[in-house]
Amino acid sequence: MYDPIVISGIGLVTAVGNDRETTWRNLREGVSGVRQLSGVAGLPDGMLLAADVRGIRGEPGRLRDYPVGKQAAGEALADSGLLLRSRVDRTRIGVIMSSVYGDSPGVAQLRGGQVGLDRWHEEFLASATLANIANDFGLVGPRIGNATACATGTICVVTAMRAIEDGQCDAVLAGAITTIQPLLAAGFYNMRVLAKHDDPTAACRPFDVDRTGFVMGEGAGMLVIERASSARARGARIYAELTAGKLACDAHHVTDLSTDASTLIHLLGSTLKKAKLAPGDVSYINAHGTGTTQNDIMESRGIRQAFGAAADDLCVSSIKGNIGHLVNAAGAVELAITALALRDGFAPPTRNLVTPDPECDLDCIPFVGRQRAFEHAVKISIAFGGHLAAVALRRWDGAEEQVARPPLRVAA
Repeated sequence: MYDPIVISGIGLVTAVGNDRETTWRNLREGVSGVRQLSGVAGLPDGMLLAADVRGIRGEPGRLRDYPVGKQAAGEALADSGLLLRSRVDRTRIGVIMSSVYGDSPGVAQLRGGQVGLDRWHEEFLASATLANIANDFGLVGPRIGNATACATGTICVVTAMRAIEDGQCDAVLAGAITTIQPLLAAGFYNMRVLAKHDDPTAACRPFDVDRTGFVMGEGAGMLVIERASSARARGARIYAELTAGKLACDAHHVTDLSTDASTLIHLLGSTLKKAKLAPGDVSYINAHGTGTTQNDIMESRGIRQAFGAAADDLCVSSIKGNIGHLVNAAGAVELAITALALRDGFAPPTRNLVTPDPECDLDCIPFVGRQRAFEHAVKISIAFGGHLAAVALRRWDGAEEQVARPPLRVAA
C-alpha cells in the first residue's frame, strides 16, 4: 500500500530572513538581501556583491557554518515535532548534510598564527559541521556528508529519499549550509562569473538579456524527510510529497555546460516518468537560474524541449536575484521554497527580470509572483562537474494517503 515520502519540517536561514516564514514572506514580496561587502581576503576591496546572513554570529575565529546550520536544523526539527516523543529511536534518524568546504578559513588562520590545532578535529573536515549538528540533537542514525558542487543540497534530499526507501532510516534531516568564504569568492571572481552592477540589489538578473553573472549568497536549508505514516501518527504538518528524485551527469566539461541540454532533457524526462507525470501535470519549476549567460540559456532550452508544448503553461522562476547563489546549499533552500510555494499556491517572482532574453523563452515570472493553485512542481539543480539533479513534488492534501507502514520506531 502507498505510504509516500514527505517533507514534515523546514528550517531556513537566508539573507532575507533567519527563519522559514520570514524568508518566504520576503521572497514573495521580491525583497533583496544583496549588498556590497568589503574586506574579503583575496579580492579587491568593494568588489564583492553578496547576499550575506545577518544576525547570526558564532564564536570569534570559529567556523561560521555551524551556527547558521544549527539554526536551520533546529527550526526544521522543531517544526516537524520529530524529537518531541521521549522514546523515539534516534538510531533510525539519519543526517545527510553538506557544508561548503569545511574550515578552509581556518587554514589561513592557522598559518597566520591566529588559531592553534586544538579545534581542527571539530571543524576542519568537510563533514565536521554535519557531525557537530547531529551530535547537538542526538541523532545517531546514518550520517552522510555530500560534496557535489551546486547540486549538493538537492542531492542530499534525493539521498535521504533513497535511505528511507531502502529501509535504512525512518526519518532524515537533510540539507546544506553555505557561508561566504574568501577562497570560493576569489575563485568565482577569477572565473568572471560574478555579477557587476552599480546597484547591488539589481546585480543578479536570471533570464534577463542584460545578465552578467550571479552574486554569492549564504544561508542554510534543512528539511525533515520521512514517510507520511510516521508524520501523521504524531500530528505533524506535511508540506509536500516527494514523488521522484533523479540524478544525472553531463560528462562534457568541468565548468562549461553542454549547449544541447541533452542530459538535462533526459533528467527531466526520467523525473516525470518516475513521478508518473505527464509534462502538462507540472505547473511550476524552481529553476537553477544563476544569471550566467550559459546556464540560463541551457536550462531554458532543456525545459522547453523536455516539456514540449506544455512548457507554454509553466511558471518558472529563480530566487537567486533575492538571496544570491548559495552554492552547495542552493538546492536545499530552493527545494524548501518550492514546497512552500505548493503549500500556499504561490509561485515566487524572478527579481530583476526586466527584459527577458529571447533565448530563455519561458514564463519566468518577472518581479511580481503568481497566485496559482498548482498540484505538481519540479526543482532543478545544475552544478560544476556536470552534476544535475531534479526533484518532483506534489502538493499535500492527504486525500490519497493509505498508511501501511508502522509509525517511527521507538526505542525499547
